[in-house]
Amino acid sequence: MKFQLVYLILALIFLNTSCSKEKEKISIIEDESLEIQMIKAYNDGLKEFDRGDVILAAKKFNEAELLYPQSIWAPRAALMAAYSYFSKFYYSDAVLELEKFLDTYKNHPRRDYAYYLLALSHYDQIIDETKDLNEILKAKKYFEIIIQKYPDTEFALDSKFKLELIQEILASKEMYIARYYVEREKWIPAINRFKKVVNDYDETIYIEEALHRLVELHYKVGLIDESKKYATLLGYNYQSSKWYEETYKILNKNYVKISKNKDKDKEESIIKKFKDLLK
Repeated sequence: MKFQLVYLILALIFLNTSCSKEKEKISIIEDESLEIQMIKAYNDGLKEFDRGDVILAAKKFNEAELLYPQSIWAPRAALMAAYSYFSKFYYSDAVLELEKFLDTYKNHPRRDYAYYLLALSHYDQIIDETKDLNEILKAKKYFEIIIQKYPDTEFALDSKFKLELIQEILASKEMYIARYYVEREKWIPAINRFKKVVNDYDETIYIEEALHRLVELHYKVGLIDESKKYATLLGYNYQSSKWYEETYKILNKNYVKISKNKDKDKEESIIKKFKDLLK
């Protein structure tokens, strides 16, 4: 009876060992099969991308990511899905993919690229600075993140250039609104908009005109001292510009006459010297 009990225990141990080994084998086979499926889906995505069907390509890359999310290829597949959409101007889909990538892969080494592609996805949607403020501000936000977090990358260099262009766009929007108020003779709102250009966008091409308009409008509403203050600022920094000349005309009504007289005196002086040579 004891021997039968021993045999029974040994048999059970053998069966358990066999079953666990069998399960281990099945698990390994399933893992290998899953990885093969993932690689196939990824390669299919590349083929569809090369063929130009970016929507199907993106779906294949998404499939690859979902099949084996623990693989190093999963985040690459996610980025390829985003790039597939971006390459054919499906910006909204690209943005969704990139936001998901940044939320899922917190420590991935290509987050710099993801931020750059995300910034471009918003930047490339800017068509009219008077309407696309939301896209402008989002692009600005992500370009600034790149410069702050990844200053030594090639993406940071281009981000700085893009930010300069965005500053020009934002300044242009303020100038557009200011001119709108001027046309309707709403002087105070117009002054506030031109001031914003001077205070916030002083490195853009609109700074000189904005200063001139502040001279013009303050003079118009009778604030002569304020007008002179902005004229001085314009003259100190941009004396050779056409806007300074226009400003000078506002504060000196005899400007044109004086200018012509000076030219006439200079011309007569040259003629006199020439005549003296002939004597």
